[in-house]
Amino acid sequence: MKTIQTVQAVLFGAILATLAAPAAAQAQPIEPIALPPAVEQGVDMVYVDREIGVNIRWRNTKLDEVNFARYAGAPLDLVQAINPLYAELRRGLAGYQKQWSSLPQFRIDTGPRLVTGDEGERVILLRERLGLSAGTRFDEELRRRIIAYQQVHGLAADGIVGDDVITSLNRGALHYAQVLMINMERARRLPAPGELKRHIIVDAGSARIFMYEQDKLVDSMRAVVGSNATQTPMMAAFIRYAKVNPYWNLPPEFNVKMVAPRVLEQGLGYLSERKYEVFADWTEDGPQLDPAQVDWQAVRDGKLLLRIRRGPGPGNSMGDIKFMMPNDLGIYLHDTHDKSVFAKDHRWVSNGCVRVEDAQRLAAWLFGAMPQVDDPSVETRVNLPEPVAVFLTYLTAAATADGVVFRADPYERDTAVLTRYFGAERLLQ
Repeated sequence: MKTIQTVQAVLFGAILATLAAPAAAQAQPIEPIALPPAVEQGVDMVYVDREIGVNIRWRNTKLDEVNFARYAGAPLDLVQAINPLYAELRRGLAGYQKQWSSLPQFRIDTGPRLVTGDEGERVILLRERLGLSAGTRFDEELRRRIIAYQQVHGLAADGIVGDDVITSLNRGALHYAQVLMINMERARRLPAPGELKRHIIVDAGSARIFMYEQDKLVDSMRAVVGSNATQTPMMAAFIRYAKVNPYWNLPPEFNVKMVAPRVLEQGLGYLSERKYEVFADWTEDGPQLDPAQVDWQAVRDGKLLLRIRRGPGPGNSMGDIKFMMPNDLGIYLHDTHDKSVFAKDHRWVSNGCVRVEDAQRLAAWLFGAMPQVDDPSVETRVNLPEPVAVFLTYLTAAATADGVVFRADPYERDTAVLTRYFGAERLLQ
């Protein structure tokens, strides 16, 4: 069985040289870029500002000669300071194994959905699989047991046995115990008690932001994070400054699908009305171009790559403020004028950066008040007096007062990690 050391070797072999250099000496991308192919996201974290990690070897590697399954389930928090979430998940793992792993583990065939009042062979098997007394009838006792199972395993708690419930049962309790171990490892990458005065955790698994002072949770809010195609990476960096009334650099695909067609249809006035500026490339000092000299048909055809940015204002997708944490992946937190998306359950739709539900509140927590500037039409940098660490993680299980609750795996990282450390997924026989 492979060990966590495998991930450490692959990850740092690819990025150590890059991250070791001071941030100021590197050209930072303006917008998110893809992780290098050698970087395996799923467990380990990229520490952009290495002092955040304190002891990166402890964070991103294993104890000698201890395999992943044993290591992840060990009570490491008894001998080493670890983020409290690790201990909560460890207790949740023990409770899960007691409640669900001790049940008979066998496969149930798929078929028509089962509801209260149904009878038959599959109901008999379902009752046995869930530890209930023998019987042929889908009664109220079974319905309550199904609801309890659904609540723990992240399914719609309706007491109806459809394909989702059967598929989950057929994965077996070991699958979910291993998912908890993976999440314990992710929790171990987060700051231990006493390491930081203030920090932020962005959980791309739940699409939420959490703010901590002296290790206590003081506020939280919803977030919008990367889609499966443009995932928000697991990384840690300092917020060092904010840009008030920021520019918005349009994603390259917008140039092809939206801007160039509109310019060809409506003329250059389309650009001026929206305060669009055109640049030759994506470097910070790339030369600005005269839109009249641009071959917009080539842009539409994807043959000419440009950077187009929109000035501050209501139509700017960056909102009123961007929270900058210099890094080689171009990731940051930012406001947005479109608040409707935060009311939705599905918030995995960004290009990789993190949209903040209440940027004014986050700014007040960081700066003491929302930074004020003289000219709302000009992007203005405001330095944070003391940098604040941000940890972008990915949790697909949460500790609760009653144990644990599993969530969806929108980035499909759990599947890859399970395969890497535990072998190909095997359904119950």
